[in-house]
Amino acid sequence: MRRDELEHLLRAASTIAERRDVLVLGSQAILGTYDEDELPPAATMSVEADLAFLGDDDQTIADRVDGVIGEDSHFHRTHGYYGQGVALSVAFLPDGWFERLVIVDGSNTHPGRGLCLEPHDLVIAKLIAHREKDLEFAAALIDAGLVMPDTLLHRLHITTSAAPIQIERVRVWLERQRG
Repeated sequence: MRRDELEHLLRAASTIAERRDVLVLGSQAILGTYDEDELPPAATMSVEADLAFLGDDDQTIADRVDGVIGEDSHFHRTHGYYGQGVALSVAFLPDGWFERLVIVDGSNTHPGRGLCLEPHDLVIAKLIAHREKDLEFAAALIDAGLVMPDTLLHRLHITTSAAPIQIERVRVWLERQRG
């Protein structure tokens, strides 16, 4: 996905949700901090952006967005990328994540704006999910020097919503990445 495609999704999701703020939780939140030409290919391979909304505890808004611009929608078939409405509760985030959000706001996102996870918070969420694609994403960002293992280890230890076994699995993986 490219930054302009993320901005298009933010515009569409904001309009559908009738909300200004759209949380970007998945891997494409990285586009809030870096343009696609600054990123390794593994970081922009996804054709979806995970989108959530504050106060949407019953996931009504996320479901509406998913229905209009989600996978296999007319939007997806037309543009080749899509926004998946998700609940905020799907992400394991380090304490303080909200204060570190990266704002994507401009004429290309109007009437909305994106609240993108800061790269280290994003990578922690991906590492705790621990799917192969998430590990490849994290490794690519570490190898490119875009996220720092020491910062990731610190954030890992303030991720209070994750189980101890998840934290240990990620700690071991990060220690291997540090060499």
